[in-house]
Amino acid sequence: MTSSVPDELDLAKAEARDLQRAVIALRSALEKAHSDTDQAVKQAASTATAEHSQLKTTIDALRHELELARDERQRAVQLAQAASNGEILQLKETIASLRSALEKANLERDAAVRAAVSTAQAEIAQLRATAANLREALELAQIDKDNALRREQMLNADEKSQFHETVRALREQLEAQTLARSSR
Repeated sequence: MTSSVPDELDLAKAEARDLQRAVIALRSALEKAHSDTDQAVKQAASTATAEHSQLKTTIDALRHELELARDERQRAVQLAQAASNGEILQLKETIASLRSALEKANLERDAAVRAAVSTAQAEIAQLRATAANLREALELAQIDKDNALRREQMLNADEKSQFHETVRALREQLEAQTLARSSR
């Protein structure tokens, strides 16, 4: 009978070690989840930055094309001034037509820029919402983990208390048997 108490104590110690290992494994999994979430947020930010950069490049290209169109118009005006009066009249009509087309192109470009900016702002808002949702999910996961850890700690405390009670009862039994033998 005396050998069963150390066996139960060894079993309790082994179970406590197993529980500690489980806690360590859960902590490691949570840290990996944090890392995965951080990586997803960084990837989303990188994508938004790349799209923003691409929009800037498009705007710069449109600006360059506009400058090229202005340079081309100035060359046409210089050629018109060198030509005769008839050609000047014809070039003035051409310039008026080009100006109209340029204004139309400017209006279209402005509309395209506004649409691109609006799209970028919508994407940024969506990314912010996604980041907020991910942050909330992470916080909920942390709360769930903390609750699970508390439950495990309470169960361990209850089991430990039961083990202590069992050990105390077995000691009392052993002492009672020892007293009974010694009084015989």
